[in-house]
Amino acid sequence: MIKLFNFFCFAFFFVSCQNNSNTINYYFDSVNGNDNNEGISIEKPFKTLKKIKDINLSSGDSILLSNGSSFEGNIKIINKKNIHLSNYNSNILANPIIDSKGHIAGIYVENSSNISLSNIKIIANGGGVFEEYKNLTTNKITNKAIMRAGVLVNVSKNEIFKNILVRNIDVSDIFFEDSGFIRNPKEVRTAMGTQAYGFGIRFFNSSESGSLHNINVLDCRVENVGHTGIKMTSSSKARFKNIVVSNNKLRRTGGPSIQFSRVEDLHVYGNDVKYSGSPDDGRKWGRGSGLWTWGSSNVMIEKNSFMYANGPADSAGVHIDFNCDNVIIQHNLSVGNAGGFIEILGNNYNCSYRYNVSINDGHRVKGKNNAFQEGKTFWLSGFIGKGRERNGPFNSYIYNNTIYTNKTILSKIAVDKASSGVLVANNIFHIEGDSEFVLGDQYRPDKGGGAKIKNVFFENNLFLKDSYWPNGVLIQPSNSLYGNVSFINGGGEKISDYVPQNKKLIKDKGITINKIPNDSIGLNGGLKVEFDILGNKITDIPDLGAIELN
Repeated sequence: MIKLFNFFCFAFFFVSCQNNSNTINYYFDSVNGNDNNEGISIEKPFKTLKKIKDINLSSGDSILLSNGSSFEGNIKIINKKNIHLSNYNSNILANPIIDSKGHIAGIYVENSSNISLSNIKIIANGGGVFEEYKNLTTNKITNKAIMRAGVLVNVSKNEIFKNILVRNIDVSDIFFEDSGFIRNPKEVRTAMGTQAYGFGIRFFNSSESGSLHNINVLDCRVENVGHTGIKMTSSSKARFKNIVVSNNKLRRTGGPSIQFSRVEDLHVYGNDVKYSGSPDDGRKWGRGSGLWTWGSSNVMIEKNSFMYANGPADSAGVHIDFNCDNVIIQHNLSVGNAGGFIEILGNNYNCSYRYNVSINDGHRVKGKNNAFQEGKTFWLSGFIGKGRERNGPFNSYIYNNTIYTNKTILSKIAVDKASSGVLVANNIFHIEGDSEFVLGDQYRPDKGGGAKIKNVFFENNLFLKDSYWPNGVLIQPSNSLYGNVSFINGGGEKISDYVPQNKKLIKDKGITINKIPNDSIGLNGGLKVEFDILGNKITDIPDLGAIELN
C-alpha cells in the first residue's frame, strides 16, 4: 500500500516549535512597518523584505507577513531547519502579497528540512532575473532554460531532507518574460519546452543523490502561469518520496497543471484542474495534460476533476508517461480534454484506469489547429523516447469506467503492437458518433503492422452499438453487451449526470476482476474496489461502469 505522510504530525511539530520560548517571530508590515524597528513584535514590524538578509534564522523561528501588505522581492530559506513562514493580522482578510518580478522565486527553499509555508499570495509577471541568480545553485536546475517559480524548493546537496509543507499558497501571473513576448510556435512541439518559463510551485533535485521525503502541497491555488502549475522532478539515484498533493485548484496553466518525474509513494486527490495547456498568453507553452507522471512508482490519483486540457499533443485529463509502475487512476472526472482519456505509454508496468467518468475527451483532430497528434479515447503506446525501440506497456488494467462521447466526436483508438498484458472489462463505452483505429503518434511514430498481443482479456463491456470498436485495433472485444443505458443527462459535465436509468443493462452485469494471465503482481492494494466514484459501496457482483446502482 502507498505510505502517506501524516500531515497532522507535521502540523503539530510546527505548533510545538512556535511554543518554544527560545524561538523568535519576525514581523513584516508594508503599510505600518519600519525597517528601523527590531521587527520582533506586532507593534514594531519591519517594512520590507530587504531586512530578511539581516536576520539569522534559528530552528523554530517564524517569518510572519501582515495581511493586507504587499512586498517586492523574495524570501530565501537556505540550509535551515524548523522554519515557519505565514501571515498574521486576522483583522484584515487579504493574505499578504509577494511580488517577486525578476527573482528566481517568491519563496525559495534550498537544502532545508521541517519547513512550513502558508497563507501567502505570490505574483511575478516578467522581469528576467536579477544578478542573484548567479550566486545560487539553481543554475544546475536545468541546462535548457532559467526557470521562475512562485515557490521553488531545491535539493543541491547529496543529503536527505524532510518535511516540506506548502499550504494555502496562492500563485498567479508567473512569467519569465514581460507582457507582449511571443514564443516561437515550434516551441510547443518540443518535449517540455526549451526556453525560460514561469512555474507555480516547483520541487527540484539538482543533486546527484540527495532527496526530499515527506512533501505536502495542500489547499493551494495556481492560476495563469507560463508552464506547469505544480511540478516535482527528482533524480534517478534518489527519488522524492512520501508525497501528498491534495485539494488544490489550478487554472490556465501554460503547460500541465500537475506533473511528477521520479517520485515514489504519491497520493494525489481532491484537486480541481481546468484549462491546462492554456494558449491565452504568448509567453505560455500552450500544451499540457491535467496531470501526468514519468519514471514514478506507487502512485494513487483519485477523486480529482480534470477539465478542458488543450494542446497539439498529449493534453489528456491524466496520462501515464513512460517508465512508471503501479500508477492507479480511479474515481476521477475527466471532461473535454483534447488529448483524450486513457493514455498509457511504454515501459509502464501494472497501471490502471478504473471507476472514472470520461466525458467528450479526445476531440482533437490531427492537422487541425496545428495538432500533430490525434486525440484518442483509448491509447496504449509503446513509446519510451526518441530513437528507442517501442516497449510495452505491460499489464494495463482498465475496468469499470464510464466513457461518453457525443456524435460530433470521432472516437479514435490506438493500441501499440509492443503492448503485453491488457485487461478491459466492465466498462460502458457510450460512443454516439463514429470510431476509428489510428496509429499511436509520438515523436517517433508507430509504424503500424499486425501483431499478436499476448495476455489480453477484453470482455464484458457495454457498447452503445456493435460497430463501435474498430476492426483494425490489435485487441478485439468478446462477449460484449449492447444497448443504451439512458444516462440522466448525457452530455452534462457532472458525475451525477451519468447515473444510468436503464438499470437492467448494467445492474449486477459486471464480472470479478482477476489478474491478467502471467501477471503475478496485479495492482498495488489489490484489484477489488470497495466504493464507486460517487461513494456507493460495491457489494457482491459489481455493476457495469463507474457508478454502482442501488
